[in-house]
This record gives sequence, C-alpha cells and structure tokens, in this order.
Amino acid sequence: MAADLPYRDLNSYLKERFGQRVQKITLDAGLTCPNRDGRVGAGGCLYCNARGSGTGAWGRGQSIPAQMEAGMARLSRRYGAARFIAYFQSFSNTYAPVARLREIYEAALAPPQVVGLAIGTRPDCLGDEVLDLLAGYARDRLIWLELGLQSAHDATLARLNRGHDSACFREATARAAARGLSVVAHVILGLPGEGPREMAATAEFLARLPVHGVKIHLLYVIKDSGLARLHQEGEYVCLTEDQYVNGVVDFIERLPAHLVIHRLTGDPHAEELLAPAWCLDKSRILKRIRDEFTRRGSLQGSQLII
Repeated sequence: MAADLPYRDLNSYLKERFGQRVQKITLDAGLTCPNRDGRVGAGGCLYCNARGSGTGAWGRGQSIPAQMEAGMARLSRRYGAARFIAYFQSFSNTYAPVARLREIYEAALAPPQVVGLAIGTRPDCLGDEVLDLLAGYARDRLIWLELGLQSAHDATLARLNRGHDSACFREATARAAARGLSVVAHVILGLPGEGPREMAATAEFLARLPVHGVKIHLLYVIKDSGLARLHQEGEYVCLTEDQYVNGVVDFIERLPAHLVIHRLTGDPHAEELLAPAWCLDKSRILKRIRDEFTRRGSLQGSQLII
C-alpha cells in the first residue's frame, strides 16, 4: 500500500505494475442481463433501473472503437494518461455468445495504448468457453473479472432479486482463479436488513476466497428502481454518512493486506439520485474514511480473521 494510505489503493497498484498512470475507459457494449431477459428473472436487481449503471453509449450508436477513441482523448487531456484499461461496465459483459464477446473484447484491446480489460459481470454468467477466452488474453494483458457479489448473505441476495447465491460466487471465483484470472469482487454496504455485523461478515467471506481486489459501493436510491419504491414508502432508510464511513473502515480492516481496493464508494448520476444527498460529495467521503483509519490507528487487514 502507498506510504500515505492505510489501504492498498488502485492507483498505486497500477503505477507499481506499469510504471505510470493508467486510466479506465468506461464502455457500453449493448449487452443485457439474465436477471432482465427472463433467463434468471425479470426487472433486474432491486437497486437497478433500466439504465443499469451504464453510459447508454451503445444505444446512441457509438461503437466500441468510437467509445475507446473518445475515452482515450478525454482522459489524456484531463490526466495526461498514456495507458488505459477498457472497462466493460454496463450490465453483464460475459452474457453473450463467445463470438460476440471476442469481437467486442478485441476491439477494445486493439489500440496499442490499452494494457488490459476490466469486465463487469455476474457469477452465473461464466461458462467455460468465456473463461478460456479471457484466460488467453490474460497471458499478456491485465484482465480483471469484476464479479458482483454485493453480500455474502443469501437472504439478502434474495431480497435484492439477484438470482444467485453466495455459493455461486464462491464457485465462479475458484473457476476463474484456476485459469489465472484476477477477480475483483463488488460489494454494497447498507443493504436492506443488514447492519455492521452482516457487512463485516461479507468482508470475512471474501478474505477466504482467491480474489485480487474489492470494489465497495454505497447503496443509494435511484429513480425508477425497486428500491426507490421501498424508500418512498418508508420501508428502506439509507445509511448516514457516519454509518457508511465506519462501515467501510470496518470492512477494509477485515480484508487481507494484498487485496487492491478499487473503489471506496459509488458515483451516482446526480440526475437519477433520490437519496442520500451526502453521497455526491465524494472527496469529502474519501477524506473522512482516511481520517477514520487515522483516528483508530488501524490499517487494511488489522482485524483480519482467517
């Protein structure tokens, strides 16, 4: 971890590996999700709306090469970046025929400035052919398989309408790791029915698995989601800022020190956000998390239980 941070952050990891700044380009490949098209369920997860946390670029007619070109130009101007990771974010990006996946992955990998792929997907969308395809790229590129766990508690996953259980995530992680793929787990803090004990238990679940990194998100309420209806009816109350800051620190204290922390909170679209308003001030939240580690005198892994 960086000398000035109490956790192993993503930027430091990338600079260690590539010797320079590396930026992620968010891509939309026009794919869907088995929890929307009826294979597993309909309507998506409780916290999702029809946009699915994506950019909508594919629907506006932007091809993968066009999105890559625009993203590289923008990030070069803003950060001076010369190396990039193509991030397939919207919906489930292994949920398509392998020929289609090969086409979009190789289009994203084509520019010589691209050092690898980050592929957001679900643990129940990982057939052997898909894993073998990714393993081939991983021989000479950075490949992150970003798998949505959200919670280690099956009762919570059922409430979220996830359509899979924690055992599915554990098995998918093992199959990916056996092929040399780096798994980044996505988790959400503040889920319905969960408090500090349940959130800490999810960290302890991940600590026992062959994962490379973790993305931590706040459960925020967006328009036109199932969660929005619960919130408006008073059946769901968001975490306070204090609760979230403490929950993140509790979580990271229970993770092995080698895991890379890819994210500490989410980035809601302001025009979609219903609650909580405090989550829009990301810089303040990140500072408060660092300050809480300092106040406790703790680090990533300081409460690790194996």
